[in-house]
Amino acid sequence: MLKKIAGVSVSAVMMAGLLAACGGNNDNNNAAPTGSASASAGASASASTGASDKPVTINMFTASPEYTDAFNAYIAEYKKVKPNVTINLEIMQADYNTVLKSRIASGNTPDVFQTTAGGDIDTFAEYSADLTNEPLAAAMTDAVRSNMTSSDGKVLGLPVKGNLFTLIYNKKLFEEAGITEVPKTTAQLDDAIAKLEAKGITPFANAYKEWWTWKHVFQHFVDAAALDAGTDAKSLVADFIAGKTTFKDHPVLADNFFKFVDTTIAHGTDKPLERDSNAEVSDFAAGKAAIMTGKGAWDEEAIEKITPDIQIGIMGYPVSDKPEQAVIITGADQALRINKDSKVARETIDFFNWLYTSEYGKSWFSNVAKVIPPIKDAPLPDLQMPKAMDEILKTEKSGDLSVNYSLDTFHQKFGEIMQAYVGKSKTKDQAITEIQQAWTQLGSAQ
Repeated sequence: MLKKIAGVSVSAVMMAGLLAACGGNNDNNNAAPTGSASASAGASASASTGASDKPVTINMFTASPEYTDAFNAYIAEYKKVKPNVTINLEIMQADYNTVLKSRIASGNTPDVFQTTAGGDIDTFAEYSADLTNEPLAAAMTDAVRSNMTSSDGKVLGLPVKGNLFTLIYNKKLFEEAGITEVPKTTAQLDDAIAKLEAKGITPFANAYKEWWTWKHVFQHFVDAAALDAGTDAKSLVADFIAGKTTFKDHPVLADNFFKFVDTTIAHGTDKPLERDSNAEVSDFAAGKAAIMTGKGAWDEEAIEKITPDIQIGIMGYPVSDKPEQAVIITGADQALRINKDSKVARETIDFFNWLYTSEYGKSWFSNVAKVIPPIKDAPLPDLQMPKAMDEILKTEKSGDLSVNYSLDTFHQKFGEIMQAYVGKSKTKDQAITEIQQAWTQLGSAQ
């Protein structure tokens, strides 16, 4: 695992993506040594007990610029609880993974850093504090805790948020087109597209310039392929990584997925490889397209800032002729990690125990960050998509967050391959061959 992380040239690090930085130099010389977190596991998690009042600096490095204000809010609130603790927040999006791996390779691992969940829990296991016996782990919902758990059963991450992956649609545009029920099959989707275009409405807004949106689309088809094969998504992905199965064994991947991509391009906004996440949100919020692909609940606030009165709906991807396979997907795909060798590991764990168990923390997820809480007994935010999710899940099951079963090294390569397919520099057969090769080479930390 260390070789995979260390194999990054420090000179290749690009800082152009730095969106907000407050002294993230990992200088802990002013902090009292407390030993590793693993040695402290099971100790009191209260932020107000068993800790020194000496000045402590925690350096936090994340890849979530959309939560800058929310993170700063809980940092300010914690300062009231523990005035001796200073938390330096550094946020980067472009080149975050490269910079993180370079810092780890140079022995400058931040006290708190962010990775994807699932398979990457194991990738960074040797750098992560064991949180299994901490109150924050007990506070997580069962589904979220499983996303934070390593293959040997240790909780090594804590969720940034709960999440929702779905097609997002404009209710008003659907109504104008005479679409009275959301499509659940490929035939129903074709019918909805025809109705939208008959009213002069572009069906799809895409963000295919972003490699990460591709995995959010693809996982819906992976879930369907697993159902068709009579297995679960985790086992199916493991078989792809082991080279035990191929796309030809799963028509929903070999045919339906590519047909869906072709459809979104043929009936979507112009120049799909030039549209990034912000452009997609803008297109959708402005009413230039009726359906957003590859995205989720995190976009709602950005959409409503542009069009406050927009009426948003969510629906599963119509992946086949089986309506039961059109499901939304929920879970936690991003994890914060606490550096087990940090000089302030105990103080850092205390901070997150406070966030995940205090009354402020429970309200922070819903009212400040306005995300789906990853912890028990916390209210949903006052937003349309989480509320719609809550109603849907009263009668339907959510899909499996299958992106968590492969590493982001694979997902990034997958996105690049699909971009080449859209750009017509690769055929479908070439893309399938390269995706399968990437899955076996990059899909697992083992």
